[in-house]
Amino acid sequence: MTSVVSAPKTTAVAPAEPAQPAKGKGGLGLTIVVTVVALFWISPLALLLVTAIRPLSDFVGNGPLSWPSAFTWQNFADAWDIGNFATTYGNSALLLILKVPLGVLISAMLGFALAKLRMKFRRTVMFSVFLGLTIPIYIAIVPVFIMMRTAGATDSVIGLIGPYLAFGIPFEVLVLQSFFRQLPNEIFEAARVDGAGDWRIFWRIVLPLSAPALVTVTILDAVATWNEFLFALILLNSDANKTLPVGLLNFQGQFSSNNTGLAAGILIAVVPILIAYTLLQRWIVGGLTAGATKG
Repeated sequence: MTSVVSAPKTTAVAPAEPAQPAKGKGGLGLTIVVTVVALFWISPLALLLVTAIRPLSDFVGNGPLSWPSAFTWQNFADAWDIGNFATTYGNSALLLILKVPLGVLISAMLGFALAKLRMKFRRTVMFSVFLGLTIPIYIAIVPVFIMMRTAGATDSVIGLIGPYLAFGIPFEVLVLQSFFRQLPNEIFEAARVDGAGDWRIFWRIVLPLSAPALVTVTILDAVATWNEFLFALILLNSDANKTLPVGLLNFQGQFSSNNTGLAAGILIAVVPILIAYTLLQRWIVGGLTAGATKG
């Protein structure tokens, strides 16, 4: 008889289960802390809104932290007239349209040159630009005013563009050149092999690839330009040339203050900024962190 040797039985080994991430401890406590911080963060805006829709007599009689006994929308109509918003809105919008694209373009060209081009005294130029971040605006007020008065550029909305560019470009260059450094050099080398010069590389390659960073600095620059107060206060005199932040001073008198009207005026002034942040917040975060890591 022939013996039949049976093959040894093999047992299937089940694949190992992926390790489950450990659940974070203190999740509920962290949620409570974040909620409390968020409430504190939003409380000034809530107080501003409540103040804007209450009568001035109720604000004076019951105090700013009390719940209004009545509500009114008349404060917004009065604020529009008192703040001369029909004029100041136009001036701020004109300044925004002219200054922001020009500042972003100059910053993008300078950031590209510092990040990707071989140029003499590159470190010196970079140090000089970033030195502007360390100069407080309050120190430069008097020299800037003297320069602008000598040039005959005071009391002019267009005249504000120069000082705004000088103090806005350093930060924009810092963000953009950090982003440009992360762009692969192989792309630029291939473009140069095909005969593209630096200008063509900048317009056809760098700008399209840098849309997140460009949108970020555009939004931040627009917000800073829209809210700038000190230069506009010092350099503008006539009511016809005042910007939105300066127009809010009309609510402050020598012996009294229209607090409810001021609150309504502030809300009118910040509505475009709130809308911009709400719709474009992902661009702001994405653009600021895009150049933070390599890859």
